[in-house]
Amino acid sequence: MNTKSIDEAWEQLLDQLEALVGKRPADLNAVLFLIGVQELGKGPRRFSKEAKQDLMHIAVCRILSQSGYYTFDGYDNDGWPQWTMTKQIPHADLLSQETFLKEHVISYFQSELV
Repeated sequence: MNTKSIDEAWEQLLDQLEALVGKRPADLNAVLFLIGVQELGKGPRRFSKEAKQDLMHIAVCRILSQSGYYTFDGYDNDGWPQWTMTKQIPHADLLSQETFLKEHVISYFQSELV
């Protein structure tokens, strides 16, 4: 995907999420949080700041698992998903990293919202 098509697909995804959850996610972090809550599978509830960071980490692991960067190991004693990095994520500048993550988020939702 080129940057323009990623940007267009990203805007469409934000529109879909707004229709689904009733509020348009503000940014990539908000979308990662939603994915983390979905992957945790315990439904909506209040999370501490640390738990929100953990949820975003779960989301990053999940979306990057599509490209083989992480492998799902199972759940810990508290029911939180555990992942192992299986290959190095390419180093890039901040904008390229964001585009890389957005592309994976778009792919995640294309497979999940079917």
